[in-house]
Order: sequence, then C-alpha cells, then structure tokens
Amino acid sequence: MQIQFYKYQGTGNDFILVDCRAQKVILSTEQIKHLCDRRFGIGADGLMLLEIEPNVDFKMIYYNSDGNQSSMCGNGGRCITAFAKHLGIITNNANFLAIDGMHESFIADTGVISLKMQDVKQIEEGNDFYFLNTGSPHYVKLVRDVAEMNVVAEARAIRNNERFFEEGTNVNFIEKKDDEIFVRTYERGVEDETFSCGTGATAAALIAAVRGISTTKNNCVIKTLGGELEVTFEKVLEQNFYNIWLKGLAEFVFQGSIDLDQSLSK
Repeated sequence: MQIQFYKYQGTGNDFILVDCRAQKVILSTEQIKHLCDRRFGIGADGLMLLEIEPNVDFKMIYYNSDGNQSSMCGNGGRCITAFAKHLGIITNNANFLAIDGMHESFIADTGVISLKMQDVKQIEEGNDFYFLNTGSPHYVKLVRDVAEMNVVAEARAIRNNERFFEEGTNVNFIEKKDDEIFVRTYERGVEDETFSCGTGATAAALIAAVRGISTTKNNCVIKTLGGELEVTFEKVLEQNFYNIWLKGLAEFVFQGSIDLDQSLSK
C-alpha cells in the first residue's frame, strides 16, 4: 500500500499527517508503529489522519508512536491546523473534531497557531504532585534543576506504578525560571521524553497558576526542549480554568510517499 504523507513539527514534537478526504486510510497498529520508527520508518512522536466530518472543517484522529489511538494532542492539534491550511481546507480559522470534542484554532499572520483547549474543572493535589486532564492525563511535579534530571528513569517509575500502569499517564517535571516555566515531559504511548507536549505545557501552565508562579495572572510562558509555547487562560476559583489557549509555531518539515508493504518486508 502506497501512502502520501506530510511531516510537521511543533516545538520539536513531530508528527506524520495523512490526508484521508479522498480515500479512507486504515492502518494497523504495526504499520503506524513502523511509520513512526526513527530508524526503519519516517520517524515521529505520533501520526494523524485528517478525515471529513459533517458540520466541521475536519476530524483529527491521533495515534501515538506505539501504534495505539490516543487522547488529545495539543501540538498535534496545532500541526493539523497548519496542514489543513496547506490543503486549502481553511484559511486562518478552523473548527475541528478530536477525540475529546470540538476545538477551535487560529493561525496568526506571524505563523503562531492558537488552539483552544478543553476547560479544566478538577485538579487533584497529592503530597508532592498534581494530577489533571487537559485532553490527556498529566502528572505534574515541581522540582529543582529540571535540566539535570534523569527524566526518563524518574517518569517511568511514576507512569508504571500501580495507579497508572493500566491507563498510563504523561509525566511532567516543572521549574520556575525567571518569567517562564521550564517543563520536561515523558509521554505515554511514546514511552520516552519528547521535545515538547502541548497538553503537558497546558497542564504545567495551569499548575503554575495554582501555585502563583505563572508569568501573569492569565498567562504563562512555557519553555520546552524544543522551543517556547504560551498558554493563556481564565481562572475561576482556585482550580477551575476555562478559555484556555495553547499558542506556538507549527511548521512543515517535508512530504513524501512510502510503500508500506515493501517497507515492512525489510
């Protein structure tokens, strides 16, 4: 099977995108995992299918690099918005359906893409962590010297503990750095640290607001290994957030075609 693909990245969080408007594309777990493999495939943190959906601009179907369909991906939502513009589906504004519901997105003249996230109305506070869902589940812990941490080892111990083993969770370690929050994220489904995670950046920004260390009352600048993101929001009560927007660049990398049957036979 020959498929045409496009590669996009948002602050180093990279994705394979496939236009499924003319023909439905069905990929197996093995095929998706192979396509995302950085040595034997195209290489990506995840894969997205863009499909037709009545009454909206498009539907986003997202798979992690382990080949399994996953929950919402914030950077993926920004990348698929850029992809939709490239395909001529939208101009600058989009309304699309994802696994967690409807999303709005907007492309500014500067190239920054803003994605509206789901409201967050519940945040669990543990002894030394916070747990919340920003479209995907996120464990957030404030630490010192995040740049020097062995993120993979420490995050895997959390992701695979008794509570999270079955469903999994993304794990974020955050630190206040001047007027921004530095976050490093381990993503379930990738089972490794990624250069950036949009829902993780959102979770980090909201926890920074809860702790009173966000950039301003309704804004937080997030530093990731792959670049800078911004999260704006409105807060009601202590742990109730709405009108949440994830903002940052999302860029085309390259496009091509691959023969899956031939590639998988190697």
